[in-house]
Amino acid sequence: MYFQKVFELIIYGLSRFVDFEIERRNSLKNSTNLQLSVELTDLLISNYNSVFYDLKKDKYTDYKSWISGRKGLLGKVELFFSKADKETKKTIGRQVNALIQKAKEVETSVAEVNSNDVQPPPDPSLPGTAAYPGSLHPLRLVQRRVLGILERMGFEVALGPEIEDDWHCFTGLNFPLGHPARDMQDTFFLQQGASETDAWLLRTHTTSVQLRELERRPPPVRIVMPGRVYRNEAISARAHCYFHQIDGFAVDKGLSFADLKQTLLQFVRQLFGDDVEIRLRASYFPFTEMSAEMDISCRICHGKGCTVCKHTGWVEILGCGMVHPNVLAHAASRAPEGQTWNPADYTGYAWGMGLERVAQLLFRVPDLRLYSQNDVRFLQQFQRYQA
Repeated sequence: MYFQKVFELIIYGLSRFVDFEIERRNSLKNSTNLQLSVELTDLLISNYNSVFYDLKKDKYTDYKSWISGRKGLLGKVELFFSKADKETKKTIGRQVNALIQKAKEVETSVAEVNSNDVQPPPDPSLPGTAAYPGSLHPLRLVQRRVLGILERMGFEVALGPEIEDDWHCFTGLNFPLGHPARDMQDTFFLQQGASETDAWLLRTHTTSVQLRELERRPPPVRIVMPGRVYRNEAISARAHCYFHQIDGFAVDKGLSFADLKQTLLQFVRQLFGDDVEIRLRASYFPFTEMSAEMDISCRICHGKGCTVCKHTGWVEILGCGMVHPNVLAHAASRAPEGQTWNPADYTGYAWGMGLERVAQLLFRVPDLRLYSQNDVRFLQQFQRYQA
């Protein structure tokens, strides 16, 4: 950058003095003054050439040595100026002073630039910086894998809002106001309201999308709903205030618990392997009846017992059940005009699972907090799993 400043000074000086000397040569009759004018012109040109030569040879290190040094450009100009007669001094004094002032300005600006380390220009012959490929987040890998399996089984993907009203998150799913089951899901409320549609919260499960889809279109439907959910829990190695969930449901005429069991069996065998076994245990969820928890045989000890399965040989993976008739009735009551349907004619099954739990079983991740810490050392370990 300071080279550019140097050239600005040279060009500035030449443009003024050389033009002036051309006029002087045409007008001066005094041979002494003419000789001095020629000397000044030659002086400027020779200094320009020598500096340009040094720059090309990369020998220039001290810009002051030729601008304002004792033997520099300004020193020679001042020497010339001291030998000139009064008429010449009067005529060219303004140009000489302008050149000196310009030199001081350039010295100041160049000194500021030169105070920082000047980086050498890049060498294109050197090997470049290696580009390390990124990778998908492990939870995104698991989500893609799960959705791919379910889509091949005939389910379609639906999404819903993370900020949900109370009716879709609780009341419409058979959680009436004041029902003890609401205590199972400690919630982040954003706004309390006089009615279920006026209260807003961060959804505690993606099951709310089930109601929205049944309100939007009549059965038969087969839908899977992925997304992030929020619960007011202490953050630890086994729990977090938010996690990722995938819910699925099917509503049609004549569906039974046997359809649910076979659907889930085929799903987990495609996800974990053909040798996996399942176990269903009775449970309770407000939005299903019958309700069950489903365990799979431990993929680490293969049923023999280990610390992961607490020496039982089984690992809980999801909750499931038959869609509660009240949920179907609530959804049918909000069906759009012209798409009404009778909830008594239909049955359905549903299930829900946390992606973090599945990722722990697939990748043996010991701490849930690792998924949200953005530690590159952790994330780089999943490059080999990229699709």
